[in-house]
Amino acid sequence: MNPSARSQEEPSVFAVDHILQPRSIAIVGASADPRAFGGFVLANLERYAYGGVIHLVSRSSTEIHGHPCVATVDALPENIDLAVLAIPEAGVLDAIRALAARRCRAAVLFASGYAEAGEEGQARQAELAQVAQEAGILLVGPNCMGFTNLAAGVPITFEPMPVRARETRPGVGVVAQSGFMAANLRDALLGRGVPVTSVFSTGNEVAVAVEDIVAHYLADAQTRVITVYAEQIRRPRVFLQLAARARALGKPIVLLMPGRSARAREAAQSHTGALAGDHATATALLQREAVVVVESLDELLDVSAVLLRYPQPPAGGTAFMTGSGAMKNIALDFADSLGLDLPALTPATVEKLTALLPGYAVAENPLDYTTISVRNPGVVGELLLTMLEDAHIGNIVLAIPVGPTVAQQDKAEHIIPTIAQATKPTVLVLTGDTSPVEPFFLEAIQRSGVPLFRSADRALRAVRRVAVYGEALQRAARASAAPVQALPLPGAVPPNGIFAEYQGKAWLQQAGLPVPQGMLARTAHEAVQIAADIGYPVVLKAQASALPHKSDVGGVLVGLADEAALRAGWVQLFANVRQHRPDLVLDGALIEGMGPRGLELVVGAKRDAEWGPVVLVGLGGVWIEALKDVRLIPADMAEQDIVVELGRLKAAAVLQGVRGAVGVDLQAIAKVVALVGAQMRANPQITEIDINPLVAYPAGSTQPVLALDALVLASA
Repeated sequence: MNPSARSQEEPSVFAVDHILQPRSIAIVGASADPRAFGGFVLANLERYAYGGVIHLVSRSSTEIHGHPCVATVDALPENIDLAVLAIPEAGVLDAIRALAARRCRAAVLFASGYAEAGEEGQARQAELAQVAQEAGILLVGPNCMGFTNLAAGVPITFEPMPVRARETRPGVGVVAQSGFMAANLRDALLGRGVPVTSVFSTGNEVAVAVEDIVAHYLADAQTRVITVYAEQIRRPRVFLQLAARARALGKPIVLLMPGRSARAREAAQSHTGALAGDHATATALLQREAVVVVESLDELLDVSAVLLRYPQPPAGGTAFMTGSGAMKNIALDFADSLGLDLPALTPATVEKLTALLPGYAVAENPLDYTTISVRNPGVVGELLLTMLEDAHIGNIVLAIPVGPTVAQQDKAEHIIPTIAQATKPTVLVLTGDTSPVEPFFLEAIQRSGVPLFRSADRALRAVRRVAVYGEALQRAARASAAPVQALPLPGAVPPNGIFAEYQGKAWLQQAGLPVPQGMLARTAHEAVQIAADIGYPVVLKAQASALPHKSDVGGVLVGLADEAALRAGWVQLFANVRQHRPDLVLDGALIEGMGPRGLELVVGAKRDAEWGPVVLVGLGGVWIEALKDVRLIPADMAEQDIVVELGRLKAAAVLQGVRGAVGVDLQAIAKVVALVGAQMRANPQITEIDINPLVAYPAGSTQPVLALDALVLASA
């Protein structure tokens, strides 16, 4: 089998076991210079007591550290699992061809100067990809730092690796397109005592990419959490399939993907040759599969550590415990700024807490248990477990001071063993920033497995992500899996892909969208007949595929009160369009009844060529233009969860009613969002839907929503 062929199982990925656990390694560009890339790789393998066969290719040495060298790749034996190319870019293609003749299965390429280096580099990378594919060699890189399999003791990297015992504990698997970030994540996780099974740098991803390493980690029983830094996910559909598999396996994927800002997208392109896609769309669909998409490096590390200990967090709010009123108040403010839910406790929980607390303490969330722990440190653990029993609570943060040695001894003996029993996510904050902690106390914490923080801010940010992950797991279970009947398109797809309003509205009406009563008229006489059936006043709208924005050319006239106004309006409408677009031939004009005033929203959907469909909902008019106040929603989200998303709009209070106004029917809005999503899923030809405005009315109205305008776009 060609080693560079993808496995036949879905999703399509490269099998990389022979890379991460090679039986034989050839270092091409081996050197006796300990500071050369080849010298670093050899020294790392020796320090880790690599048990496979090592072959060295060196033009300047016949022997290095007791290992014999050959002068050329042609002198290597056949069927080597992995070659490490520690050579300049100029010699790479010849080396790949020579390795192919020796039937080498895979190669790691450190060299830079490829797609990250502009057009010439992109051309070099395209040639490299073609040569490697033709050679049947599975390539890691270029522009990468390699990998270190800490569980198997295989360090293939040009940075000097300190000696470490092989990792036998369940741990975190790290994959990053950036070599610096891969090393940074490895060191940071290991520095806080988090076991790491493997860390992999994919670089420019000529062949082996993030998706392939994620697939390997999913199949690896020892890897329990997958931590990813990706500047571009090059195979989005495959990644989403892997994320769904991770969710089914109970293995969280924590992802940092820069690119929210235009400057970050530009930097990503120059860094790894990535062409970043629509970040917001990608985030919405990744979160649909319960990928934990974080916004900072701190969150990437912190959330990975928490989810390693608690990989299946329940949905629910956060509880905060401390012995300080000031810390309690700070937590309240910070949680509010994060949008972190600190729910009220149930009466039963309040009753249990009251029995444990002194009379002057208030049994609430956040909980200030005052100074009770000074005389009875064990009560802190009892209070914590009591709060976690509350059905409203999904996780908890305990913030306590480090204290003097005797206090640390009390906490190590009485608090840590108790909170280690928690089955819901529990994190410990030792306040005092970098103040020293006794080794025995740190050892007790690490032995317990309870995630440790020195910052309450970071802890609260982390548990917010953990709470969102728990919610995402439940949302995914509720997502609509029912097949949807695809409606036939309104007609032949126009050359520009845009159906005229009357066509798009009629199509969406078949799907269940409420629209005003109306019909297309081709003559003034037909318009009068239609208006007589509908009843005045009416709206008159010019209709043509090439005229999606009718108001810009005077193509919309409203409030026509009688036949005379309609006939005059007909003449004026066509004159307006001729003045602005003399070449445009209208299909006619749409006559519709005037809808009552209500709250204007916009509901839209777009099919990303790489990621798939996503639905947008928000308030219309100036709200969407000035505040960009919208929510992006996966196309299969359940209606009850769409209602929750509506409540997360910045202007959610407007939906609920302000200044005495009655709130609009949220369930009716959610139904429209759901039906738009359903048709996007059922009709792969539909590329975009735009309902603007969708007017919403109070709950209990005869017609709770009404689509006043709608466009449907399709591909031929």
